[in-house]
Amino acid sequence: MAVCARARAETAMKRGTILLALLLVGCAGGPPVPDWQVSTHGALSAHMHAWLVGRDRVAAQELTIARREAARTGSAEPLARVELTACAARIASLEFTDCPAVQSYLQDAGAEVRAYADYLAGRWDGLDREKLPVAQRGVPVAADALAQLRAIEDPFSRLVAAALLLRTGRLPPTGIELAIDTATQQGWRRPLLAWLGFDRDRRRAAGDLDGAAERQRRIGYATDAR
Repeated sequence: MAVCARARAETAMKRGTILLALLLVGCAGGPPVPDWQVSTHGALSAHMHAWLVGRDRVAAQELTIARREAARTGSAEPLARVELTACAARIASLEFTDCPAVQSYLQDAGAEVRAYADYLAGRWDGLDREKLPVAQRGVPVAADALAQLRAIEDPFSRLVAAALLLRTGRLPPTGIELAIDTATQQGWRRPLLAWLGFDRDRRRAAGDLDGAAERQRRIGYATDAR
């Protein structure tokens, strides 16, 4: 039991909570988790972390591994989930896309995957929100965008939601500030730079030159140490 507990802790630090949840099943004596699933989630978690902190080479390597491991199943579902997760990380960093890499898998994927693809693409009319992850279900119909974002506890989900609300023209300036704070607290340099750059340009266009200058200084702080 001590070995199992130690393995859990080490895995949590290295691979994140998603993979930890998978390993806990095995440690608790439940059915063993297939090794392709462990490998896929581990590589995908590493890809997301590397992408968000701006380590492009590592991010590309880990995404290749995640794709390869998911492809071992010959199933569209895990492949689609890999692509959607990678796409969400880019959207959180204001790289808006309709997730082209997932399109070839959607016809053979489940309803939850198709709903999440529509969510990320901003196709919210007629969207079956009950098929979305719980944290995201209120976003497409949020009357108060800021309150909705604050209610999302997971930082990554909050950034994705903020980006999508921005894309659809529903994000107030206070939501932009919340997105910047979220990226700052997590040390996620890529989305931080993206959101700071957007807010700098927004403030400059509105005549807030002091505010724009402060954003530019923060961009400098985040890039000087590279």
